[in-house]
Amino acid sequence: MEADIKKMHQNPPYGMIIIMFIGAFVALLNNTLLNVAIPTIMEEFEVSPSTVQWITTGYMLVNGILIPASAFFIQRFTNRKLFLTAMMLFSLGTALAMLSPTFGVLVFARMVQASGSAIMMPLLMNVMLTAFPVEKRGTAMGFFGLAMITAPAIGPTLSGYVVEHHDWRVLFGIVLPFAIFTLIYAFIKLKNITPNKEVRLNVPSLILSSIGFGGILYGFSTAGDKGWDAVEVYGTILVGAIALTAFVIRQLRVDEPMLEFRIYRHPMFALASVISVVLSMAMFSGMILTPLYVQTIRGISPFESGLLMLPGAIVMGIMSPITGRLFDKFGARILAIIGLTITVITTYQLSKITFDTGYYTLMAIYTVRMLGISMVMMPVMTNGLNQLPMHENPHGTAMNSTLQQISGAIGSALLLTVMDKRTESAGEELYKEAMGSGNVPQSPDALAQFKMELGSQAMLDGIQFTFFISTLIAIVALILAFFIKRVTPPKSTEVTVETVEE
Repeated sequence: MEADIKKMHQNPPYGMIIIMFIGAFVALLNNTLLNVAIPTIMEEFEVSPSTVQWITTGYMLVNGILIPASAFFIQRFTNRKLFLTAMMLFSLGTALAMLSPTFGVLVFARMVQASGSAIMMPLLMNVMLTAFPVEKRGTAMGFFGLAMITAPAIGPTLSGYVVEHHDWRVLFGIVLPFAIFTLIYAFIKLKNITPNKEVRLNVPSLILSSIGFGGILYGFSTAGDKGWDAVEVYGTILVGAIALTAFVIRQLRVDEPMLEFRIYRHPMFALASVISVVLSMAMFSGMILTPLYVQTIRGISPFESGLLMLPGAIVMGIMSPITGRLFDKFGARILAIIGLTITVITTYQLSKITFDTGYYTLMAIYTVRMLGISMVMMPVMTNGLNQLPMHENPHGTAMNSTLQQISGAIGSALLLTVMDKRTESAGEELYKEAMGSGNVPQSPDALAQFKMELGSQAMLDGIQFTFFISTLIAIVALILAFFIKRVTPPKSTEVTVETVEE
């Protein structure tokens, strides 16, 4: 087995990695494509805002259930079988979504899509960790970051253009040919390279994991819409937290855990996880608050809003492979410190935006911020994974993907809550000031206009304050970056691994 891995390290299977890369890119692009189209879908199927959110909530819940289980799938089945199954499910879900006659069918189709896409990122990351030696992993993971970061960022721009000029079903029509091509090409060319072993699925662990991660994801994701005082929100978070605690305790006691939490005994992996979670929360503030400011306060169209964020996505795409090469040469610490310093400065600048901030000024700040983030995410994650022995890689990749889902949902919910509360209090203060100075108009039309302007001012204050909170979160990540050390993986003690041939 070791001889095969050494041979593969000398001549990595670039062809099959490109196949898997395309599949992962398409799956991630699909994640953000529907965001702009939600109002159109709501109107066509005549459903309420809370109901239409199941397009994204259902997708996210399936991800939350399957991603923690990906470590079991990666160990038990060959990468060929897993990837073909994932692409088949994703293609089937995409076709069904494009043709869906009812809203229920559309939600079901999105969940089928998610059952395929959930496994792709952990699988691709695990294949790359197996295929490349430590000294080349940074470059390889840089190209992996190209898919992970760029695809979701391009989604809103593409979606905005399509929704303005075509039917929302065209969004799925764009994705489907790429999915089918990847499936056919993978069937012909894909080979098995990852080690496998006989592991059994621990059903109680799967149930606890599904309730735990699913409950927390659902609770935090619906908090913005239903409010924190809704039983549906705090109840599902509480149940999820209890189930997740039981899940962790069980994983630490069983001989073959579904998700190995003992990987946190490796200090650099643990530190990388904390930095990634903190940075994800700060990153989501830009991806949520910037379009909100541009569209709601400034009245700019969804397409132009997406266009504003596009240079940032392009910069991240260009920088990801470059950052990977720099990581191989200099390690993660210096890149993370420089990148997080840029992130802190630009996030603080976003906390100072006004009604008069220029479109291109905002674009420049957002783009430089994305440059900073691109220098941190993949190097820190790769450095953490480098400390794991090979047999723990599936657990490391599953843990990273799971934490990204959780931190994204929690970060979005908390930051939107901060914004709402600040907007509400700012609105009350502004109205009291206007009442005290006698500047409140009396005529109904003038009063309505006055309240609208007051609401915009209050929302701007809320967005500014939330960006300031994001700055403080980014500073925490910057402080943690000074503790990063360059690592090399220990030799695997796993002796029961064998390659499964088909």
